[in-house]
Amino acid sequence: MSLSKLKKRKVDLENRKFNSEWTDKYVFIETTEGRPMCLLCNECCAIGKDYNLRRHFLTKHCGFDQTFPPGSDVRQKKILCLKENYEHSRVVFSRSCSSQQRATAASLRVAWILGKKKQPFTDSETFKECFIAALDEVVTDNKMKEQVLASVKSIPMSDTSTGRRMDVLASEVFETLLTRLRKAKVMSLAVDESTDISDTAQLCLIVRFFDGDCFREDLLGLIPLEGHTSAAIIFQKIVDFFKDNGLDLDHVNMLVTDGAPTMAGKVNGLSARLSAVAPRMKSLHCLIHQSVLCAKLSGELKNTMDSVMSIINFIRSTSSLQHRLFRRLLADMSAEHQDLLLHNNVRWLSKGNALRRVCELREEIVRFLSESKQNRASTFLSQMLDDGFVSEMCFLCDIFHHLNDLNLGLQGQNKTVVDLVEKLRAFQRKLVLFSSDLCDKLLHFPTLSKLMKSSAHASVTQVMLDFLDKLRDNFAARFNDFDMSGELMQFVRDPFADTKIPSEALDSLASLHINEGALQLEIIDMQASSALKHAYDKEGFMTFWTEWVDAEKFPNMKELAINLLTMFGSTYTCESSFSHMNAIKTSARSSLTNERLHHCLRIALTSFEPDFSAIVQSKKCNMNLKQKSLKF
Repeated sequence: MSLSKLKKRKVDLENRKFNSEWTDKYVFIETTEGRPMCLLCNECCAIGKDYNLRRHFLTKHCGFDQTFPPGSDVRQKKILCLKENYEHSRVVFSRSCSSQQRATAASLRVAWILGKKKQPFTDSETFKECFIAALDEVVTDNKMKEQVLASVKSIPMSDTSTGRRMDVLASEVFETLLTRLRKAKVMSLAVDESTDISDTAQLCLIVRFFDGDCFREDLLGLIPLEGHTSAAIIFQKIVDFFKDNGLDLDHVNMLVTDGAPTMAGKVNGLSARLSAVAPRMKSLHCLIHQSVLCAKLSGELKNTMDSVMSIINFIRSTSSLQHRLFRRLLADMSAEHQDLLLHNNVRWLSKGNALRRVCELREEIVRFLSESKQNRASTFLSQMLDDGFVSEMCFLCDIFHHLNDLNLGLQGQNKTVVDLVEKLRAFQRKLVLFSSDLCDKLLHFPTLSKLMKSSAHASVTQVMLDFLDKLRDNFAARFNDFDMSGELMQFVRDPFADTKIPSEALDSLASLHINEGALQLEIIDMQASSALKHAYDKEGFMTFWTEWVDAEKFPNMKELAINLLTMFGSTYTCESSFSHMNAIKTSARSSLTNERLHHCLRIALTSFEPDFSAIVQSKKCNMNLKQKSLKF
């Protein structure tokens, strides 16, 4: 037989066992790892063979037999003493390691809380000082106090340590998110771009998916954009991000943007570019943005709104003295509010809130303008005393109050496209009611109604009626021809209602490969089940689909519902993320790198909570995160 065919010996397969006689002969013991260790020098032999142990003993400890002869009582006492010393050292070292691990786990929890509250890293040191001071007062047993204070003082809480803990936690959360996402069949993506307070353009990616237990919305990525923010650059950033992290764009069933040309352009926009590489993906202009655009003012009502904002700016922004005098007047008159609200076009609710405040402080504003000696004050005073102007202002106050209620109903996390479309269609029916009520009892226009009762010259004008008609037409144009079947969404909302799903609706979801015939049979089986009907009535439709509908019994229905409930309806989560981002950058007492900012934002927004003990056991706290392969 040739030498090349000889099998190599594998020591691990020879099942060598430690011989207890080696302790007396060569002063060796077996460690917890199963390796022989010399008690005299604490060295371990790689292989437990008599020859190896004897050679080590005679080479390094040849004088031991002369001092402690074999078989003597002196030798036995010496070996026993060596074994006790080793065991004591091992226990002390083990306690030291566990104490250090507990301190590290505590520092991780502190960093997690600071990240969730969006507080700066330096607050961890303040937190430690407060904790020590509180324990010093609360704990009365001196011995216990010393032990507890020593444990607290051993917790690493410097700003640099807390920063590193944040990196570890963000990495752990991101790994968990990626693991769940790779298993998800479909996901929805909300994309928006904004500039932070340091003039850095940030691309925010929020993902929604079903992880097998529940629906989750989480920050997928915060990508800094250097230079231009064109559709081509944003598209390439997203494609690279998905590729680097092992995600598939084909699994994205809905892309929601703010409707800007860069995002929603039909030829070169981000939606068009992503649709080319992910054909099953649908694109949607944020429904909240669309509802705001429907209420855009023009003509006489726009002039009224501009005049109201001019009055606010005159009182608040002309000079600090004038602003102080107005607030003092409000205090002297025991007004309902302490100041006027400035209007900001970027904020969705700003216009309605500013109008309401002006209407509620109308008497105080008139008095202040009448006492003012500035030339512009007389012009504004004449407007505030004009019944036609005030009537239009009160009308705008009431209608924007209803629009704000709609906007608030559309906002919030875990709102699906089904929820949003349902609220929008309900509001369209309300607009019909408002139009008839405006010419009748003014039940839904309390501010205008109050004015008309106190002033004989105040009245409903054709301008108001025309605005409601235009508002109703704008909502109908944007939402009546919505690219999602109403019957399909109604079925997901209430599968027990007598709702027929047209074949055209299923054709629009051809990528799901739903068997229409099998779906019809599944619907009959489900509607015949009293147990499922009871679960639906008790738990609600979201929990019903995730926990009660069996994917094996109702595969087509489950796939259809999960696909629709995964879809975003707005970019609210992106807008909210930018607010959190600016709050983090504002609270930071030192400049944050983009990577550290991303880590802090991920911790603040994530729906996952890491296993702190597992992180400590895996020694991830000592890893250099820059060497990790994950791309944020």
